[in-house]
Order: sequence, then C-alpha cells, then structure tokens
Amino acid sequence: MQHSSEVEAADALYASFREVKAEIGKIIIGQDEVVKSVLIAIFSNGHCLLVGVPGLAKTLLVQTVAQVLDLSFNRIQFTPDLMPSDIIGSEILGEDRTFKFIKGPVFSNIILADEINRTPPKTQAALLEAMQEKAVTAAGVTHQLDKPFFVLATQNPIEQEGTYPLPEAQLDRFMFNISLDYPSFQEELNIVKNTTGTTINQINKLLNAEQIRYFQQLVRNIPVTDHVLEYAVKLAAKTRPNTALATPKVNQLLSWGAGPRASQFLVLGAKCHAVISGKYSPDVEDVQAVAKAILRHRIVRNYRAEAEGLSADQIIEQLF
Repeated sequence: MQHSSEVEAADALYASFREVKAEIGKIIIGQDEVVKSVLIAIFSNGHCLLVGVPGLAKTLLVQTVAQVLDLSFNRIQFTPDLMPSDIIGSEILGEDRTFKFIKGPVFSNIILADEINRTPPKTQAALLEAMQEKAVTAAGVTHQLDKPFFVLATQNPIEQEGTYPLPEAQLDRFMFNISLDYPSFQEELNIVKNTTGTTINQINKLLNAEQIRYFQQLVRNIPVTDHVLEYAVKLAAKTRPNTALATPKVNQLLSWGAGPRASQFLVLGAKCHAVISGKYSPDVEDVQAVAKAILRHRIVRNYRAEAEGLSADQIIEQLF
C-alpha cells in the first residue's frame, strides 16, 4: 500500500465493512463471526457453505446481506426431485417456432442454495459448475452470470434421511465452511423480543454491485509479504498426510488434506481480513483468523481421529 489512493481505497473498504455490519446487525442479532465471514467471502469473490441446524436464521441472514448490498437475490430450495434445468433455466419453443432460453433462478447476484445436500448429485453439479465458471451452458450456448455472483449454500448437519452429502471435490469450490451455533441466552432473548412485536426494522442499502466489484479488485491488489505467503502455503501443505511437511499427528489422524485452492483462499481471505481490521497488509494472525473456515471442509479425518473424538477444528488448531 504505497500510493495514497490505495490507502484511501483500503480505508473506504474498512469504513464500508463497519457500516454494512452494523446495518445487518439491526436484523441479525448475534452471529457476529458468521456475518463477518460472509462479508469476507463476498469481498474476496468466494462462495460459502453454512452448516447449522434448522431455524438459525440462515435464510434471513442471506436476504439481509443482499438487501444491504443492494444485490439481486434468489432462493433455491433443494429437493430430491429438483432438476438441473430448475436451476439454470431451459430452452423453450416460442410462438415464432424458435427456441428461447428462459433464465433460471441462478441468474442473480446472491443465490441461497437451501439444503444443498437434499438434491441428487446431477443437480448439485449444475450449481457447482455455475459457481466455478460464473456461466451456464444450455443447448450448447454459454450464458454469462451477473457479477458479482455469490452462492451461499446451507446444509443441515443432522444425519437426515434422503440426503446426498457433497463430495470432497465439490466442497472444495466453497471458500468458507461456516458453522452456525445456537444463540446465547441473552441473544435469544433479544431475538424473541425483536421478532414477536409489531415493530419492523428498516434497513438501508449501503453499497451496490459496482462498488462490490471495485472492492473485490482492491482485495486482490493488497500486497502480501513473502513471509505471510509462505506461512499460508505451508499451513495448507501441513494438512496433507504422508507428504514432506505433514506432522506425525496429521499422518495419524487425517486420510486426506487440503489442495492448492486452500492456499489461494488463505491468502485472499487474509488480505480481506487485514483490510477490514484496519491494516494495509496481512500478517500471520490474519491467515489464522480465516484458516478454520477454509480448511475444515477440506480435510478428511480418519477413523482414529473420530475414535479419539477430535474435530477438524482441533486438528487445524494444532497446526498453528
């Protein structure tokens, strides 16, 4: 951050982040870390997987974020009978005997993919292709999606009948895996007080699509020292069992580690975390701040780790 214009831009993102977070806080009580992670993902141009039991305001959170950022929003409820065309759209024969492409709900800035693990792999794949390519193909024609394009998928952790867990390769498309917890007693009291009366909090639109694209570019332009870069890549490499950097503990407990995409997201996430914390360049603490949400769905514990009751987060913490 040598140039004053870059410093000003970083300050603007810092200020915008605080305003947006406060505005979302009018509707979403508690869940501070969750809101912060979702905003980091949006400014880093990544997608999120939200894991939590039903009823923790996941849908409300996404709607509120879309409103404050003034972005178009669609919710897709994933069900076992959902077809790929229900997401991306389909060709129909028009009155003039020509085929027209009718856009599906994926043509929106923010997509809430609700209960993504309830739909068969073919339909999951249609959404994941859109996430990766930022475009969809129908009848051989490629249609670009609106930018920014951001998918928040929710997954219920409870082992329910009729779910199709996402394969590791598809989980890897998500920058963050964010786990939602029950609110504290005080937070729940405030939620109930605020939602069972007649008052409705009005929220303001604070940013727009163009500003978000600008901030996404800004995050990429933030300088990062070799030391921090190496730390991020080493952290990801340490999770890979039976490789040069793996610790004996990792060899014992993991059957699979994080790929290179994790290293990329650790650096991008750390850059964004640094700016919203009022810094102009990330340090090791910024990498650690985003590491759990980036690595927890990219490592696969073996039976030994499960027998010892070690969570993915505990194993990641040992690597710091």
